[in-house]
Amino acid sequence: MKPNIIHQLKKYTPYLLKAQEENLTEADTVQRIIKVFEDVLGYDALSEITQEMEIKSKFVDLTIKIDGMIKFFVEVKRAGTKKLRDRHVEQGERYAAEGNIQWILLTNGVEWKLFHLTFDEGIDYEIVFSADLATDPIEKVADLLGLLHRHAIKTGAHEEYWKQRAALNATSIGKALFSEDVLLFVRREIRRHEGILIAVEDLAEAIYSLFTEEAKVQIGPLKIHSKRSAKRSSMKNKDIPAATPDSEQAKSASRPNDQRNISPNV
Repeated sequence: MKPNIIHQLKKYTPYLLKAQEENLTEADTVQRIIKVFEDVLGYDALSEITQEMEIKSKFVDLTIKIDGMIKFFVEVKRAGTKKLRDRHVEQGERYAAEGNIQWILLTNGVEWKLFHLTFDEGIDYEIVFSADLATDPIEKVADLLGLLHRHAIKTGAHEEYWKQRAALNATSIGKALFSEDVLLFVRREIRRHEGILIAVEDLAEAIYSLFTEEAKVQIGPLKIHSKRSAKRSSMKNKDIPAATPDSEQAKSASRPNDQRNISPNV
């Protein structure tokens, strides 16, 4: 559960907007960010916020700790930076990789962007949320920044929020939609309402065409995921000695496919 920080945030918003207007230096911006973490987000400035922490000869603008454990890094840009770009997180990304930290906050005091990092194959990051005090309703900004409150971080509210976002992204939804069970259910519903039985492959292509090009990139090539055929294949091949090249070629025509690749728009 995250605390309601709207009252405290309203108090500091005019100062943060003025800092942007006056184009304060990065050092002055950092001091204002520290005050926000202390008075709005509930951290102890003396024991839980570290400036210029060194990680393998590199220095992080701010490091946020709880009970002595690093929770996330903060990459601060000068207040006058009008628009934060994802590329601005790249410096903090290197620090996070060195320290194996999965969370980076990028901010200039007005705009706030939280990123989640993974290190499976190189470094990959995705934006968790973006909030702007200059353009977004104060209620929205308070709700999102509430995920960074000490209590929310300590109880893992930010982790739960990220898991929910990940479950609702185009990749996750696409995988669920193009599962054989879901497609068969939709086909039955269409037959019940329209009186026509359509091929599963045609239905998959029709659904795929409804997505934007950006969503298609996230989903990847269209595939029908079949748990049933995967299970049958696993049971059929269980405890069977490895096949020779000749026998493998002979069986290939009858082997069930775990996934059928469909190339739309062909």
